[in-house]
Amino acid sequence: MTLLDQLPALIGVVVGSLGSYAVQSLTERRRWKRQREERWDERRFETYGRYANSVKAQLRTAQRIGAALGFADVADPLQPAEGLPLLADAESHRATEWESVLLVGDASTIAAARSWHESIWTIELLVREGPVDAGMWTKAHQRASAARDAFYENARRDLGIAGDLPPSGNWPRPWRAELSG
Repeated sequence: MTLLDQLPALIGVVVGSLGSYAVQSLTERRRWKRQREERWDERRFETYGRYANSVKAQLRTAQRIGAALGFADVADPLQPAEGLPLLADAESHRATEWESVLLVGDASTIAAARSWHESIWTIELLVREGPVDAGMWTKAHQRASAARDAFYENARRDLGIAGDLPPSGNWPRPWRAELSG
């Protein structure tokens, strides 16, 4: 048998080997990309969750100080002298979590997160000023609630979570009116 007789079989082996290598390389590349995306999705989920919890803790501290200033829509009053240092600590913690959001978030989620924590700053400023108009207090909370919803909407989209957000709660909750009726 001459080399010329063996050439078609040799070409078939080479083409088959190259095809097998190409398919295996593409499969491995896709698998690696999918695993990388899953890891980043996990990281973003954890980062968004930690950030949201830190903003909520900051809001809760401000609300408790607000309760001490006479806002009846909040329970568990915390005197400003005791609460303001806690509020500063909560802000520091939120700022730390913010840096992670900046690293892993997409532009629209980062913008929504910024809007949310800036709305919390407004509430903080109200408690630092002392007693304020109840209408301003309610409006600041409504804005914070809308900013929170926007953050969650963007974060869910970024994470590929389908479905609508659950409806927001009402602020202030008309619990006294509900009990009277």
